Amino acid sequence: MTQTPSDIARTVLATESSALTRLADELPVAFDDVITLLLHINGRIIVSGMGKSGHVAGKIAATLASTGAPAQVVHPGEASHGDLGMITTEDVVILISNSGETRELADMIAHCARFAIPMIAMTRRAESTLARSADHVLLMPDAPEACAIGMAPTTSTTMAMALGDALAVALMQKRGFDRENFLAFHPGGTLGAQLLRVSAVMHRGEELPVVAPDTPMGETLVVMSQKGFGVAALVEDGKLIGVITDGDLRRNLEGLMTRTAGAVATRNPRSVSPDALLTEALGVMNAGKISSLFAVEDDGTLVGLVHIHDALRAGVA
Repeated sequence: MTQTPSDIARTVLATESSALTRLADELPVAFDDVITLLLHINGRIIVSGMGKSGHVAGKIAATLASTGAPAQVVHPGEASHGDLGMITTEDVVILISNSGETRELADMIAHCARFAIPMIAMTRRAESTLARSADHVLLMPDAPEACAIGMAPTTSTTMAMALGDALAVALMQKRGFDRENFLAFHPGGTLGAQLLRVSAVMHRGEELPVVAPDTPMGETLVVMSQKGFGVAALVEDGKLIGVITDGDLRRNLEGLMTRTAGAVATRNPRSVSPDALLTEALGVMNAGKISSLFAVEDDGTLVGLVHIHDALRAGVA
């Protein structure tokens, strides 16, 4: 019976999924020792592999570096032509080879042995040259590749990638790497935007549309127009006690110009802490169908204003 492309895809995914389950069930006994080693190095984590394993090495190094563990990829071929000098005695080297017999890794193995640089092998063959040369071996299950001829690196690279993720996440948790640390390494793009604080984008000082309770509405309208947020903060002794929005103006059209800001304002308005996530502020604005939100300290002191456009410009949506 001829398999459809979907049938083939399901077989591939099932094969790789089964291998990952085995990897979790048979987690290398050296894993804890490897984490202890990586937690206490003074240098970097050097990751290397050849071919598809080289691409996996790149991803592992990038994940480690972006989660607080300084890491770098060194290509085996370039290492043999001078880049071994990048690897110091302060570093730890992770070498990836499914077979454990990748010839191009020989010079890196010899360099680690010569200078007593700790070496971690990621392979599926315990008796391979790489495994026998390493200080620690992260042994992967001898699971079949997912391709029809059983030769293209598929299952093996998926396991190596997942094992690299496991190392990175374990190191994150042991280091106490939190959302603030993550933001420091991901200031751009959607990831960084999700971790931005209100204080990072809010308007402050002279930009704020502030009026006192006894400010005539004529003057209040001028302030609202000049500041351009469509809202004014009613402030007394530095504390936010109310807001005036377009809605408040519509509800008080009759005799509006004879009133004061305090008589028109909505009391006990919604507000947000300057330390709150920008995503939280956007949620408050969306829930209340408002376009601006004032930021106040715990004691009610007004410190800023965030507009929905500020969130959108920052990439929060």
